[in-house]
Amino acid sequence: MEIQHWKKLLIPYEQAVEELKVKFNSIAHEYRRLDQYSPIEFVTGRVKKISSILEKGKKKDIDLEQIEEKVEDIAGIRIMCQFVEDIDKVVMLVRERDGKDLKIVRERDYVAQTKPSGYRSYHIIIRYPVQTAFGEKEILAELQIRTLAMNFWATIEHSLRYKYKHNMPDSIKQRLIVAAEAAFQLDREMSKIRDEIMEAQEMFQIKSNVVADILKNIQNLYFIGNIKEVGDIQKRFMDLWEEGDLIKLKQFNEQLDILAELYQAQTLS
Repeated sequence: MEIQHWKKLLIPYEQAVEELKVKFNSIAHEYRRLDQYSPIEFVTGRVKKISSILEKGKKKDIDLEQIEEKVEDIAGIRIMCQFVEDIDKVVMLVRERDGKDLKIVRERDYVAQTKPSGYRSYHIIIRYPVQTAFGEKEILAELQIRTLAMNFWATIEHSLRYKYKHNMPDSIKQRLIVAAEAAFQLDREMSKIRDEIMEAQEMFQIKSNVVADILKNIQNLYFIGNIKEVGDIQKRFMDLWEEGDLIKLKQFNEQLDILAELYQAQTLS
């Protein structure tokens, strides 16, 4: 198979990765804009390199003509979560989309059923329709849903497997198993103080949104209001920001909303 043919074959997969990243990042953004905790921390994606596809095809004895149907992770999306409990929530979000903008082919729970190597993650194989210049094409993609700790371990393990060409020494394998258990224990400890962490993060997100709204209001007032008065408002905001009282910041923002409406009314009259 020529390089040019491979490049053409992989275009829909590259498009699918970008679209899926946008979809899941948008979900996370929507939660945060509503001042709610997002089960999605961040999303990454990649398309397998041609050499990796060929290597996997050879290992699994797959003919080149069957690559697209038999290699399910040419397009891969990783959805990172802070807590183990978030994985179930993200899985439910994916299931809710089943039959709409994607189709679930199968699920593999390597969180509940850990691999002998220590690998933990939740995998969902999907069929995803991509609109190409030559019409719609449905491709297979793999969603990997895992915690930050699971991802850290998996990244290191993948690098070591690449280094040793799948002939990793037993001593390294054992150390990885121990490290995987340590990562899982970290996830368990974080789950125990999950409510405290979530509350702190939600408060930070709410405060960030309020501050952004205040700055937007001050900018608008600068263009339509009294410049000296805007200067006094900026000073008042800096005092409140340093004080850090969220309730006072919210009240101040509400006052700016009213002031902005008054200035706009005066400008129009």
